[in-house]
Amino acid sequence: MEFTSQTSLASSAASTLPERSALSGPGAAGDSDIEKYAKDNLNLHKRGIFRKKNTVRDMLSWSKDPISQPMIATLDKALKRDACEVYKLVQIYMGDRKAKPGMTLNSVGAELAGLGWSKPGLRDEVYVQVCRQTTENPRRDSLRRGWELLAICLQFFPPSDKFVSFLDGYIQRHRDPALDHPELAKWPVHSLIQVQISHYAKICCQRLERNLGKRNNRKPSLEEIDQARFQIFRSSMYGSTLQEVMAIQRDRFPHRRLPWIITTLTEEVLRLQGAQTEGIFRVPADAEEVLNLKLRTDQWEVPECSDAHVPASLLKQWYRELWEPLIPDRLYANCIEHCGQPLPLLELVQQLPEINRLVLTYLVRFLQLFSRPEVVQQTKMDASNLAMVFAPNVLRCRSQESHVVLENARKAMAFMKTLIQHMDTKCMEGVV
Repeated sequence: MEFTSQTSLASSAASTLPERSALSGPGAAGDSDIEKYAKDNLNLHKRGIFRKKNTVRDMLSWSKDPISQPMIATLDKALKRDACEVYKLVQIYMGDRKAKPGMTLNSVGAELAGLGWSKPGLRDEVYVQVCRQTTENPRRDSLRRGWELLAICLQFFPPSDKFVSFLDGYIQRHRDPALDHPELAKWPVHSLIQVQISHYAKICCQRLERNLGKRNNRKPSLEEIDQARFQIFRSSMYGSTLQEVMAIQRDRFPHRRLPWIITTLTEEVLRLQGAQTEGIFRVPADAEEVLNLKLRTDQWEVPECSDAHVPASLLKQWYRELWEPLIPDRLYANCIEHCGQPLPLLELVQQLPEINRLVLTYLVRFLQLFSRPEVVQQTKMDASNLAMVFAPNVLRCRSQESHVVLENARKAMAFMKTLIQHMDTKCMEGVV
């Protein structure tokens, strides 16, 4: 049974790559970090009528056969059952096992990502299984799908602290394009059927780094799975750096000086009468509507919306998810120190990189509109309230000390309030 066509699928009739020399090249289970992990943590499964134990190399190499026990040793009976089901799903996603009627690539990916998201004890098992099935895999499309699955999982849940360095080591070994198989190297990076493993490894490294410690508060949806796959080939406007966001839009908007996404969201807030909406930026919007707007705008679409709280919530989220905060770490301490002093703060703003300065000035100008007395009368959101909700999205405290975090949160609000009340933003007139 093949997958149904919810999403574009490559043929599951896989081609075979030429044989690799033993323990050489990308995907070979040599004396790597992950093999060291395996020696200490893996179950050595038995095979054959004489129940001979597999070697560590066998356990870390692709197999078409199912498993009857977890890859990682565990005493948790529930995890043992889940591990075997996970392996079946991994094989189905990679095209090494027949899919059940009605299954789609997205539904299998969502089930796997959902298991990893909801069961932290299962996460390393998922990653070990995918690493195994992408090692010495002789089937070209299966290998591609395996790396695709690894990238998708890394978008939604991290490995444990114990396993993260081993997984990072495995991925890093595949980043060098010179190690790509010659049969794959001739294919362009944007080909959905054949793509260099080094490109997948680059994306996996980025997602592993950027999503460590990140908390996802909801189970991944089918749409998010599809988006996570799509973004392997085109970076997202969310969770990137400002420079990356500008690079994404360069071909489409070569003359824009500001990110299209923030001007679009601010315009939506105003179009939907956000300046006359009580609690704007403070009242949370419907999570599903915010997610839909996020997914659609990430594809340059602006869907119909009737609630100003939706683009307002997403605007805050965009600033909060920037990989590097709008106020760089090197200037954070000075901004906190001079949080209530207009002149030193305005001098600090001039030290920002140009794109950061433009985006910050645009944001402050937008908030100044909402701080006007006639607007505050309707929204009940004065400069102090606006500063309170936006400060955590503009400045990022790196301290782990709770008393420092609390004290700096107060100063960060003073910083934003000072800018709203004293910053001259006339220079942003007509700038997009």
